Amino acid sequence: MSYQVFARKYRPRTFTDVLGQDHVISTLRNAIDRNRLAHAWLFVGPRGTGKTTTARILAKALNCPGGPNAEFDPDDPICVEIGEGTSLDVIEIDGASNNSVDNIRDIRENVQFTPSQGKFKIYYIDEVHMLSNAAFNALLKTLEEPPEHVKFIFATTEPNKILPTIISRCQRFDLRPIPTSTIAKHLQFIANDEGVKLDDPAAWAIAKGADGGMRDAQSMLDQLVAFCGDEITEKNVLEIFGFTSRETVANLATHIVGKDSPSALGLIHSEANNGKELSQLLGELIGCLRALLVTRIDSAASNEGFPAELWDPLVLLSKDIQTDRILALIDVLAESEGKMKWAANKRLHMEIGTIKAIQSLNDARISDVIKALAGSGPINQQTPSTPSDSPTPSASDSAPSPEPPKPETPKPETTSSTAPKPEPSHKKGLDALIDDAPEEPAVSESLPTPNPEPDTKEPEPKTETNSSDDSFYEDPLIQKALDVFKGTLKK
Repeated sequence: MSYQVFARKYRPRTFTDVLGQDHVISTLRNAIDRNRLAHAWLFVGPRGTGKTTTARILAKALNCPGGPNAEFDPDDPICVEIGEGTSLDVIEIDGASNNSVDNIRDIRENVQFTPSQGKFKIYYIDEVHMLSNAAFNALLKTLEEPPEHVKFIFATTEPNKILPTIISRCQRFDLRPIPTSTIAKHLQFIANDEGVKLDDPAAWAIAKGADGGMRDAQSMLDQLVAFCGDEITEKNVLEIFGFTSRETVANLATHIVGKDSPSALGLIHSEANNGKELSQLLGELIGCLRALLVTRIDSAASNEGFPAELWDPLVLLSKDIQTDRILALIDVLAESEGKMKWAANKRLHMEIGTIKAIQSLNDARISDVIKALAGSGPINQQTPSTPSDSPTPSASDSAPSPEPPKPETPKPETTSSTAPKPEPSHKKGLDALIDDAPEEPAVSESLPTPNPEPDTKEPEPKTETNSSDDSFYEDPLIQKALDVFKGTLKK
């Protein structure tokens, strides 16, 4: 027997063999068991997700001996003919090359003939979106009211190109991209059956590169076996297909989260010189950051196939970064990914996006400024045992007081025992203020409430016109803001 590629050799033969499309298989099984069979089905999905395979299995279930029956024998001669595409009762048509009105006219003439062996005459049109509008219109009447012995099955990757009048006459099933873990597990099954040693990281790299398509993954495994022989490692996969290793993605994410721009740019430079696809690297990086974000909500969520020795340190490093900043990282990188699709110099956009992403971690936001200033107010700086008559600068100095004013004397700026102490060198800057500030501002809670004055009391004469202005400029809150933002005030 001639050699068969893995995609054909391991093609599913029954409903049980179909992987990753449980929602479709369950519906079809129930419809067959309850004899609620539609006259037309439309299978929609990306390449390699099982549209043609599911259509053939459905045809076997409809035309098997004693059918319709979801639990048919795939080795029955009729089922074997359907699986090989040689059955006279199951006509497979390529919509790309048979898309004219004349081709549809032939179908309309032939539907009148009864099946030769099975119970139904089944027309399967692949890539049905390639039919012309005239061909679609010619099919409408037959599709809406076909003879009882006729069933239609359509498959497409672009349902938006199909006339709504056609879609409304079919039961639509959307086949999803197959999960990476499911593909990797099936590749291990094939490798074991073929006597090939396939490393788990290698299986995951192939599955990740297949992007949800089982057929693509099987084809890549076939190529790797021809190249490597009986043992396949992750290094072989990366060399042949130019994929990015989990270690590289984790290292780049670590450099970005750690605000290490030189190391991040150096890694991008190395990957570009090695001929790696930078668009694929950026997509993997965004997926890694997304996984970090989801992990904060659900600790049991998938880690995108990263080994524990790479994933755990990355999670620990990002623990102190706020969630909104990780979202900002993803936004910046996603914007760069969109630009890279049409750019000739992909490396430039990748580097710019990386730098912007790291800078976004240092951006000061208005909420951070308010929190920092609220946490560095004068009430937080004074000690509880301060005497009431000591010259403590505070926001309440200018508030009315029931006691008579005392004569003003020169006040030393730094000799007061209650003056704010200078910040340590390692606590300077806005970041230190944000870290030290409480979650809720304490100034408003600590300010004393002035005693109510009788309505008959006349306002006290002001001895100096500039005293209130001076108290504003000398307020430690204002002085702290000027120190943080390197500003000055003019009287």
